[in-house]
Amino acid sequence: MYNPLPEEVTIRSSNIDGLGLFATCDIKEDHEFGISHVKDSRFDHGYIRTPLGGFFNDSTKPNCNAITDGDYIKLIATKDIKKGDELTVKYWLYELEDKE
Repeated sequence: MYNPLPEEVTIRSSNIDGLGLFATCDIKEDHEFGISHVKDSRFDHGYIRTPLGGFFNDSTKPNCNAITDGDYIKLIATKDIKKGDELTVKYWLYELEDKE
């Protein structure tokens, strides 16, 4: 059965912007949520977003990091996250693409 999101996250209204990803359970630092973007030059900024990549919000105090791994960008927790907390990253993908 296909699940568009990992079971430890859900989509809800965000106080940051629109919708966001929220923890459905306590999550430990270094937890890998999965692939958020796949490299594909046919799409804006050279990547296509997965459902995971479409809903995390930007923060100056993020609890996750989006790291490049070959043709993928993966979302990884940078600290322990409590149930109900929003998953956030410090955006870099679009900033890098815009500067080129």
